[in-house]
Amino acid sequence: MNSTPEEQSGTHQQAVTEATSADIKRWRQYLADECAEAAVYRDLAQRREGEERSILLALAEAEGRHEAHWEQLLGEHAEQKRAASLNSQLLGFLARNFGSVFVLALAQRAEGRSPYATDPAATPAMAADEAIHEEVVRGLATRGRNRLSGTFRAAVFGANDGLVSNLSLVMGMAATGVSSQVVLFSGVAGLLAGALSMGAGEFVSVRSQRELLEASRPTQITLHAAPQLDVDQNELVLVYRARGMSQEAAEHRAAERLGILSCDCDPSLSLQPELPEPEDEHEAVGTAWGAATSSFCFFASGAIIPILPFIFGMAGMPALIVAAVLVGLALLVTGAVVGLLSGTSPLSRALRQLAIGLGAAGATYGLGLLFGATIG
Repeated sequence: MNSTPEEQSGTHQQAVTEATSADIKRWRQYLADECAEAAVYRDLAQRREGEERSILLALAEAEGRHEAHWEQLLGEHAEQKRAASLNSQLLGFLARNFGSVFVLALAQRAEGRSPYATDPAATPAMAADEAIHEEVVRGLATRGRNRLSGTFRAAVFGANDGLVSNLSLVMGMAATGVSSQVVLFSGVAGLLAGALSMGAGEFVSVRSQRELLEASRPTQITLHAAPQLDVDQNELVLVYRARGMSQEAAEHRAAERLGILSCDCDPSLSLQPELPEPEDEHEAVGTAWGAATSSFCFFASGAIIPILPFIFGMAGMPALIVAAVLVGLALLVTGAVVGLLSGTSPLSRALRQLAIGLGAAGATYGLGLLFGATIG
């Protein structure tokens, strides 16, 4: 049976009396973190409008209730201010200066790690609040993820493709024993070939998708052919049934088109008149070119990193080590960003990207050694 607020208050007062110095320290940390989290939500609310703003302000208000709980529990000890945790301070800095989906993703993880469920000093309501807050922030973060998913996907995959493929090419060529100049030329050729291939692929993909959609869009032929149709056969019914209407709705729509209003149909089935949709030529062409340009640039930005040591005159194994280190750092960054935006551990995603990238490069290096030994 749930306890009443008065019973919970009495329990907490007893906890204060029996609190150890470790308890006081922990509660002060809770208080500092709650203050910081409330400030994060208020800062984010200043950069939002409408429903998102009101939701963020409501979250800040809830964190304020948690603050009041710890202040009451601490009593005079609440006056001894304590700095918020590093995670909370980082969230605050990002919220004040950026206010992006990255902050919401970090806040989602912070809410999910709340210790209130196992801390007897926190009320069950507070633990439930934190669990619900995680879902609320998840919903807000999902909106941002959906807004940038297309661009983000192209950026991450394009850059990763450039990093992994060109590092593998450079490692494989260098392992065969060719000169550093040949390795550099191979890397530049791989950059251009890969970037052009990515750009062309995106252009064809987007253009083909739009052409498929245009081919599937209903035409206005019914406007011109309807007067000549056999009223008794009424082929228009087949047209509207093929577009997904029920038999009843299709018959009613066909009767409207033919000007026959004596059919036994439900008037609520009437649809808006078909109007030709103007084609946005700029959108049809610009989107494909934009996708191609973005893919080219993203791939090239990743593919240039493995050849930087060779561009600056390095050669041999030192150049390969530097290239592998640079690519490894870039893979860690992109993996961590993926982890942040997906609401999972940035470290695990970063290590996964690193393992995949360096694993592919190591495999091609081994093949290069084998190929070079065979030629030699």
